[in-house]
Amino acid sequence: MIHSMTGYAAGHRDLGDAVLHLELKSVNSRYLDIGFRSGDDVRSLEMPLREKIAASVSRGKLECRVNLLAQTTAPRERMPNRALVGQLGRMEAVVRELLPSAAPLSVAEVLRWPGVLADESIDQARLQGECLLLADEVIKEFLASRAREGEKLAEIVLERVARMRAHVQEVTPILPRVLADYEARLAAKLREVLTGQDEDRIRQEMGLFAARIDVAEELARLSTHLTETERVIRKGGAAGKRLDFLMQELNREANTLASKSVSTEVTAIALELKLLIEQMREQIQNLE
Repeated sequence: MIHSMTGYAAGHRDLGDAVLHLELKSVNSRYLDIGFRSGDDVRSLEMPLREKIAASVSRGKLECRVNLLAQTTAPRERMPNRALVGQLGRMEAVVRELLPSAAPLSVAEVLRWPGVLADESIDQARLQGECLLLADEVIKEFLASRAREGEKLAEIVLERVARMRAHVQEVTPILPRVLADYEARLAAKLREVLTGQDEDRIRQEMGLFAARIDVAEELARLSTHLTETERVIRKGGAAGKRLDFLMQELNREANTLASKSVSTEVTAIALELKLLIEQMREQIQNLE
């Protein structure tokens, strides 16, 4: 399947006291360019996320937002650290033994002691594991959104290919008539200019001009490139660069067809081909 470089997906994971939020969005770019917008508390997640994203995405300017948001639905009951309070009690007993006149610790002093009521931070190993599980879900949806967009772009390109093929086939049957009319007009002009020259000289000049305006080779190459464009799109995968190259080749042949044209009919078809190629190029620039 062909993928667009435009995509979006977001997800979150409830970690109890906090919610981990992950968002991915991308636009077209020549290479893979991953940028992060994350808080200091999740900065350590950037490298594993970058590796996971790069394993699934090959092109696009991608922005990854990752944040750890505190739960605000209800206040959390805070409990003192039992181990630390017990340690303080033992320390107080030792101090009171050495300094009997020392004042005992009050409840307020114990609760203000560093670490007694400290919030329990999420273990980094658990945070990274949860983040990578969330990333699997978000990347899956992100790739699905790029696939849906890519399918639409592929349909547009294939429709333009069909129209181009019809125009190429339209040129083929009219070429003999166009060339015959041109040769007749050219022969009349040559007879006027080359007064007194023999017919062999006139036929020679006409042969040279006929070779210059022959577009059979250009039409054959146009058909070949259109067939290859269809093949690449139907094959799927990362095809943007290959298709962009094919657009250059199609444009080259359309330009040559226009420059060799000796009739308004062929010129009009060549211009229509160039318009269709440009429309395809605009869509292909968004393909991965």
